[in-house]
Amino acid sequence: MPQREGSPWQGLNVVFFRELFDHLTSARMLVLEFLVLLFGAAVVYFAAEQIRNTTAEDPFLFLRLFAPPGQTLLSFVLVISILVPIMAIGLGFDSVNGEYNRRTMSRILAQPIYRDALLFGKFLAGLATLTICLITLWLLVIGFGLIRLGIPPGAEEIGRLIMFLLITIAYAGVWLALSILLSVIFRSTATAALVALGLWLFLSLLWPALAQMLGEVISPSDIRFAALGLPTPDTLAWQQGLSRLSPGTLYGEAVVAMLNPDAQSMTTLLAQFQGRIASPLPLDQSIIQAWPQMVSLIAGMIMLYVIGYVVFQRQEVRA
Repeated sequence: MPQREGSPWQGLNVVFFRELFDHLTSARMLVLEFLVLLFGAAVVYFAAEQIRNTTAEDPFLFLRLFAPPGQTLLSFVLVISILVPIMAIGLGFDSVNGEYNRRTMSRILAQPIYRDALLFGKFLAGLATLTICLITLWLLVIGFGLIRLGIPPGAEEIGRLIMFLLITIAYAGVWLALSILLSVIFRSTATAALVALGLWLFLSLLWPALAQMLGEVISPSDIRFAALGLPTPDTLAWQQGLSRLSPGTLYGEAVVAMLNPDAQSMTTLLAQFQGRIASPLPLDQSIIQAWPQMVSLIAGMIMLYVIGYVVFQRQEVRA
C-alpha cells in the first residue's frame, strides 16, 4: 500500500481561512448571530432591571446577569443553551455533503490537501466562528452590565465568567462535531439537518424524562427512603448517570457550578438535608465540582469528531 507524501495537515490553513471567511460572511450565520444578539440583549436587560429592583447586597452581582436568582424563563444561560446548538448545527450540517452536492470534493482533494486537513480545517473553522460569536456576546453582556449596574465585576466573578465561556465553547463544539458527523454520513443536507435537530430536541427535551423512568425501572425506589422523603441512592445514581448522556444536562450542571457559587453539590440527595450552613464555594472548588462535566463535554466532542473522521476516510470520492 503506497504511503502518503508530506504532512497530512498540508493545506490546513487554506481550508481553515476559506471556511472561516465563508462562515463569517454567510447570510445564514448573520441571521443566527442576529437572533442570539436579540434574545440575549432582551433577557440581559430584564435581568439587569430585576437586579436593580430586588438585589441589595450581592458579592456576585455580575453573575446574576447571566443566571438571575430564582426560577425564571428570562435567563441568558437558558437562551444560550437553546441557540448555541442551533448555531452549531447550522454551521456543520452541510460541511461535507455540501461539497459532494456541489461536485467540488474531488477538485479539492485533487489539490495537495489530504482528507485529514480538509475535515479538521472545517471543524476548526466552525469552532472558531462559534468562539468569535460567543466571545463577542460575552463582552457585550459584561459591557452592558458595567453601564447599567455602574459597578465593575470582581476578580472571582471574572474567573467564573471565563470558565462559563470556555464551557459554552465546549458545549458548542459537541453539537458542531455531531453535525459534521451527520454531514459525513448523509449525502442529503436536508436529511443531515433534520436528524441533527431531531437529536437535539430528543436529548434536550425527551431524554431527561426518559432517564428518570429508566432509572426507576433499572433500580426501583426503596420504600424506606420514600417514607423519609428522600430519593433512593441507587435509583438516583442511575437516573443521573443516564441523564448525563445528554450534552444539555452536562452543560447545565457545569454552568450551575460556575454561575451559582452557593451550589454545594451536583446531586439533589445532599440538598435534601436541612441545617447545613450556606456559604459560597471558592472558584477552585467550583471548578473541581464541574470538572467531570467539562471533561465529558470535551471527550464527547473529540469522540464525535473521530467517528466522523474514520467514516470520512473510508468513503469513496468520485469525480
